[in-house]
Amino acid sequence: MRHRPNYLAGFGSLIWLFLVGLPLYVMLTATLRTQSDYSTSGPLSFPTHLTLQNYLDDFSNGFGRDFLNTIVVTLSVVAIVLLVVPPLAYAIVRSRHRTMGTVFRIFLLGLAIPAQAVIVPMFYVISKAGLYDNLLGIILPTAAFCLPICTLILTGAMRDITPDLYEAMSVDGASPARVFRQLVVPLSKGGLSTIVVFAALQAWNGFLFPLVLTQSDSTRVITLGLFNFQTEHGVDVPALLSAVLLSMLPILVVYLFARRALVRGLMGVGGK
Repeated sequence: MRHRPNYLAGFGSLIWLFLVGLPLYVMLTATLRTQSDYSTSGPLSFPTHLTLQNYLDDFSNGFGRDFLNTIVVTLSVVAIVLLVVPPLAYAIVRSRHRTMGTVFRIFLLGLAIPAQAVIVPMFYVISKAGLYDNLLGIILPTAAFCLPICTLILTGAMRDITPDLYEAMSVDGASPARVFRQLVVPLSKGGLSTIVVFAALQAWNGFLFPLVLTQSDSTRVITLGLFNFQTEHGVDVPALLSAVLLSMLPILVVYLFARRALVRGLMGVGGK
């Protein structure tokens, strides 16, 4: 049986493709043209002369250092989250002690506290600890604000593991540590991927903590580097967009490799 083509759906797809493709076209072409060409011809015109000078200027202005600092912050935050959250979530799910329930509720309270509300005491604590203008002063607060939501996500993923599997391993004489390594971690890949991507995004896109807790160029991260493209004389749009494009690539790669597990984790199926 032949079906009639859905012209309305095809037309809607073309509109959606145009809406998605136009910003990408503007950004990509802008990175390959000079500031004078962009200002004269407008953002929608095709560049008359292609150039990679914007990318070279970005690195000559310290973008490479900002990029490396951001990678250090992101990897450190993800490492802290992976070190703390999985055993904590496992203890919350499997423990029958009231203390763990209290700990879980305290973590949930952290979801209601915005970073802007504690930035002043945070600045005081970081300064007194001697971590001001230090990457560690960015890493620790960022990781701390990732812990509540990451704990909530991974706890939900671990609760999807059926009790029969826990009991089967217990009957085999497996210790809690062995159950965690051989059962919980493999069946929680969706949740683990979700918290990794979430923590990486929070660290990579963080702006408030680097802005308040650092001041020197040696500790500058990408978000502050992009902010510095705006001066009192205007904005170099092609150079800014080329830096934005470069800053997007690592997170895009992380998402491409983790997208399936990420979707499963967000759906709450615990990677099963």
